[in-house]
Formats: sequence, structure tokens, C-alpha cells
Amino acid sequence: MSSVLDMFMVLTQPELLLLVGVGTFAGVYIGAIPGLSVTMAVSILISFTFSWDVYPAISLMIGIYMGGVYGGSRTAILLNIPGAPSAIATALDGYPLALRGEAGTAIGVTTVMSFFGGFIGIGVLALAAPLVSDFALKFQPRDYMLLAILGILLVGSLSQGSLVKGIFAGALGIAIGAVGRDPLTFTERFTFDFQLLNGGISFIAVMIGMFGVSEALLQLHHIDKDAVRQKITRIVPSLATVKKHLPLSLQTSSIGVIIGALPGTGGDIAALMAYDHAKRVTKNPERPFGEGAMEGLVAPETANNAAVGGAFIPMMTLGIPGDAVTAIMIGALFIHGLNPGPMLMIEQPHMFWFIVGALITANFFMLLFGLTGIKLFTKIVEMPRSVLIPLIMLLSIVGAFAVNNAITDVYWMLAFGVFGYFMRHYGYPLGPVILGVILSRLLDDNWRRAIISEREELGRFFWGILTSPLSLTLFIAVILVFVSQTPVWRWGKSKLFKEN
Repeated sequence: MSSVLDMFMVLTQPELLLLVGVGTFAGVYIGAIPGLSVTMAVSILISFTFSWDVYPAISLMIGIYMGGVYGGSRTAILLNIPGAPSAIATALDGYPLALRGEAGTAIGVTTVMSFFGGFIGIGVLALAAPLVSDFALKFQPRDYMLLAILGILLVGSLSQGSLVKGIFAGALGIAIGAVGRDPLTFTERFTFDFQLLNGGISFIAVMIGMFGVSEALLQLHHIDKDAVRQKITRIVPSLATVKKHLPLSLQTSSIGVIIGALPGTGGDIAALMAYDHAKRVTKNPERPFGEGAMEGLVAPETANNAAVGGAFIPMMTLGIPGDAVTAIMIGALFIHGLNPGPMLMIEQPHMFWFIVGALITANFFMLLFGLTGIKLFTKIVEMPRSVLIPLIMLLSIVGAFAVNNAITDVYWMLAFGVFGYFMRHYGYPLGPVILGVILSRLLDDNWRRAIISEREELGRFFWGILTSPLSLTLFIAVILVFVSQTPVWRWGKSKLFKEN
């Protein structure tokens, strides 16, 4: 019982409460700047907090983590530039709402739903961490490979219009993600003997270019038009709105927790899968997806924030990081003489409950900071385009350079920005490209591991899928999702509904 009371340590010590608040505030605005990732911020913090006590150090890191995951939605909604990959799906419906003058409403909904998703993730961490971690351990390389394939099949959800164009964009993203040296054999792939390509292409540079620079180029066509005036009447969504989306938010939060608990996945994949789920289960959205559907905001924002609590589950129970940020936190705990994993839960349970309490506190701070300053933020969209376009370009250049402090990433960002402009001009979706880049490594690495573990025999590989309940379930899900994307299925479905 005394260990559980450690959950309230943050509230009883003003120093810890202040550090969580400062960290969350900083995280919201770091996450909103493209290229300035939460991972980067937390990794820099380790050097600053090396001499600190463990509780203040972890408090600050948790605040930045929780705030940063939410912060990426701000620029996604206002400028169509996701601050983080997990906000890509948010931009699909958030930015159309901003163009309608409803940016304040969009930010209010994402803030409240992010809080809800974060609370669900933390609740599962506190109450069911061992059960979820046991489930995560059942995933083998072939299961991660099937999960990546399932994610790639989401191109149908991200391609508003032609499925063929969506598949092309997704395949292009996989090819871009494969550029560089093979992680297992270290041989060059798609480098064409250019030394510059040996290290691969930063997917952050691709994302910022595709969304940010292409948006600036598109805005040049309307530089003489007046900016859209934002109607800031009600920021906090009504109780009826929250109640309406509660079932969907519970479903997508569950997706976020499970995906977040799988090592190497994280909120990026969780948000995209949640968006696809929302499209499948929402029968009559007020607006079509991709044109300002509220469900298109609720699903990814609840999922990527729920994935925060999910990422802590394998870290605390097994000593395995759920994502890049928790990997850094494991390093921080080691520096302070702690060993994350099963023995930590037994020997020092107070640390587990302290982290749960810090996450809950950071989640409330995120709600507070998320609902303040919205009127000031929405002024960005109301700027004259002659000011807005240079601002977008400045943010894009700073964000691309900040990833590796390399001017090469800026060149890549500009090149993909021009390429993204022509893709948008000819009706090719950008979301599947980024999805392909993100999932390329997950697919490639786990395919190689899976086939090596089966002695490079395809028969043994497929037999392993058929005899494992988890693998078989994922395989059937892949088949069903693939079939549901085909024109024949859609034609048959439309006929069936017309007849009924």
C-alpha cells in the first residue's frame, strides 16, 4: 500500500510538480516544431540531469515525453506540417478544418481526446502491465512483419481517391526507406555508388518536405487571396461531442496501448492504424474523412497518446523499451543505479508507482497547456500568405537541419518538397509515402529475422504462421484488409447496401 502512495509523490513535492509542468510545457512546443523530436529533447536532457537525483530527472523527461506526443498535432492542424510522424493522420482532417475556419474547434477536440487516450494508456500501465507485457512477448519476428504489412495496407485509408495511386505512393515510401546500407549484411542498396546515400535518407526530412514545403508551394497559387478567419467560439468540446465519440476513443485507445507495448513500433503506427479503424467503423460521419471528419481527429490522437502508457509497459516489467524515448529513459535509470525490468517491480515498486503518478500529472498539465493559447496559435493561419509562406519554409528548414545538424537533410527536404508538390498537383496522396518510409525498416528487418530463424525455408516459415494462433490471426487480418481494399469488394458492398 505504501508503494501505491508513491504515486502521489509528485503532488506532495513542489519541485517535482514544477519539473513535470515545465517539461510538459516545453514538450508541447518542442513537439509542435517539425524536426525537433521528443527523442532528441529527452536524449539531450540526460547530459543535463546526470548529476540530479533520479526523481527530478525522470519527472522532467516524462513531462517532455507526454507534452511532445501531443504537441505534434498543433502544426499538423494549422499548417499541414505534422510536428511528429504520429500526427500525420491528424493532419488529414485537422488541416481541412483549419481551412474552414474551425482550427480552434479542431485543437480543442485533439487536446481533450489526447488527454483521454493518455489516461487510458496510463490506466492500463497501472492495472494490467504484466498481462500486456506477456502478450507483447508472444510477438515473434514474423508477427512484426505481418503487422508491418497490415500497416502498409492502410494506403486505402490514406489515399483519398485512387487506390492505385495510394499503392504507388506506399511502394515509393518503402523504396525510399530501403536506401542505404543493409542492416544485416551492410551491403549498399539503392545507393547507385553515391557515398551520400550510404547512411540512408532521413524520414523526418522526407516528411517535412512532403508536407511543409509542398504546402508552401501550393499556397503560392493563392497568395493574393485573403486568409481564412478562424471562428473561436467554443474551444472545449461539449459533453455531447465527447459522449458521441467515446466508443471510438475507447477502441482506438486500446489499439494505441497494444501497439505502444510492442517494442519498436510506437505511436506512429498506432495513430495510422487507429485512423484506418475509424474509417471502417464510422458509418455516417458528419463530413467525409479527409475533409474535416471529427472521427479523423479523435482516432489518431487518442491512439498516439495511449501508446505512451503502452511504451512504459515493457520498459517497467521486462526492461525492454517500447520506443526510442523509453530506450533513453532506461539509460537514464541505469545511470542513476536502477535496473528496469522484473526485479525493479519486486525490489523497488515505489519507482513504478512514482512513474505512474508523474505520467498522470503530466497528462493533466497537457490538458491545461493544450487548452490555453489557442486563440494566439490560430492567428498563424490568419497571417497574410506573404508572411505565412516564408514562415512555413523557415520552420521546414530549421526542422530538417535539427535532425542531424546536416545541411544534406535540408537539400533532401527541399527536393522532396518539390516532388511532393507535383504529387499533390496530380492527385497522389502523401500519407502513404511517409507510412512506407516508417514501416520499411520494420518490414525488412523482421522479414530477414523470420526467414533466418526458419533456416531460410519458405515452407517452414508459412507452417509457422499457420500453427501459431497469433500469427494466423494477423495473417487472416492481412488477407481481409487486402480484400476489403479491392475495387470488386467495394463494388459488391455498394450494391449490397443499395439493395437493402
